[in-house]
Amino acid sequence: MATQYYYDVSTGRVQEVEHKGQAKDLMGPYATREEAADALRAARLRTEENDRRDREEDDW
Repeated sequence: MATQYYYDVSTGRVQEVEHKGQAKDLMGPYATREEAADALRAARLRTEENDRRDREEDDW
């Protein structure tokens, strides 16, 4: 089985599945360490895109 990675928002660190922290503090799983490290930026971009779509739907 491939290793899974998590981003721990309480520590700001990437953790492997075997050493992950409490579920409430985790984002993931991610397939790579790089994806996990980019978790906050990716979430921000998704939120911004969803907000933009919501504004467009409200405008019509």
